[in-house]
Amino acid sequence: MSLPLHRLAAAGGLAILLCACQPDLADQPRYETYEAAPYFGNGRSAREPVPGTVATDAQPADWRAPRPALEHALLSQGREAYEVYCAPCHGSTGAGDGMIVRRGFPAPPSLHLPRLRRAPDTHFYDVITHGYGVMYSYAARVRPGQRWAITAYIRALQFSQQAPVTALPAAERLHLPADGETTP
Repeated sequence: MSLPLHRLAAAGGLAILLCACQPDLADQPRYETYEAAPYFGNGRSAREPVPGTVATDAQPADWRAPRPALEHALLSQGREAYEVYCAPCHGSTGAGDGMIVRRGFPAPPSLHLPRLRRAPDTHFYDVITHGYGVMYSYAARVRPGQRWAITAYIRALQFSQQAPVTALPAAERLHLPADGETTP
């Protein structure tokens, strides 16, 4: 019984490959980290980083982008970013009733809870950056400046849900329904 030519060629190729593998190729000379090495001035195989070097994935824990001034443009940018990144879970009013939640995803806390109303602005910035609970980090999706814009918009949402009527201009108060009336 003879082997077909293609099987014979495959077996020959495999034999050549196996013969080419020698232990020297698999076990090349190298140094372990911080092992003594006579080639360098400090006597170790690992090199010291250049002074001032920062790893690409390292940021100081207290690093944040500078906070921009609160202006209408910042709130507009924050509203736009909130609607894209936050509203699917947190809802358009921040009540934690977004479309994803209506489809079975765990509900996030309402942004109107007293503890979140008292939280410093840096809390929202850090949650956007690092995530919290079920919420994953948005650092790769939301630029640092946008994080402050979203934070400003969250504060505006919080204020809007509990703003005293006296905070509205008189012309705007005329458009409010009278006590007991419902809006269409």
